[in-house]
Amino acid sequence: MKVYDNGVLVGQGYADASGNYLVQGSMIDTRTKRNLTEERSDKLNAIAFGSLPIKDAITIVRGNGQRKLAVFEDPNCGYCKRFERDMVNVNDITLHIFLYPILGPDSTLKSKAIWCAKDRGQTFEDWMINEVPLDTKATNCDTTALDRNIEFGKKHRISGTPALFFADGTRVPGAISAAEVEKRLAAIK
Repeated sequence: MKVYDNGVLVGQGYADASGNYLVQGSMIDTRTKRNLTEERSDKLNAIAFGSLPIKDAITIVRGNGQRKLAVFEDPNCGYCKRFERDMVNVNDITLHIFLYPILGPDSTLKSKAIWCAKDRGQTFEDWMINEVPLDTKATNCDTTALDRNIEFGKKHRISGTPALFFADGTRVPGAISAAEVEKRLAAIK
């Protein structure tokens, strides 16, 4: 449950601020075919890009890096790997990758190996795109950033990976194509 000034988001439902009305499920505008519940939920779940703890992310810059995208990813997530393989086709972008090991102890071990690597970005890409084995014994560094990522994710209801955050605060749960990323990036002014 998440409380807002004008209502409460309860699972897949929404209650007004007084608690007198509860809408369970999706409200669709049949004239425009818009899912009003999804639009409102997206707005309520948006995160101001500036509030992301960038210091706890791996930053990868491609081209001029003008466009920005933050992604929470688990190193064992197959959808994340597919997403990363597709993202090599997106240029002029700065990616902030938040290691988010939620799929089990092996995910934590791999996240630590990536975080402790000499070149985090290259090690991340080697693992996610090319499946280059990780040195999971090389985890002798401060990995508290991973703990902070988990806490941030819990606070902001990030329940799966990948979870994408665009510069306008828009959240996209799950992998989308490079074409869809390009479309969303182009829409941000």
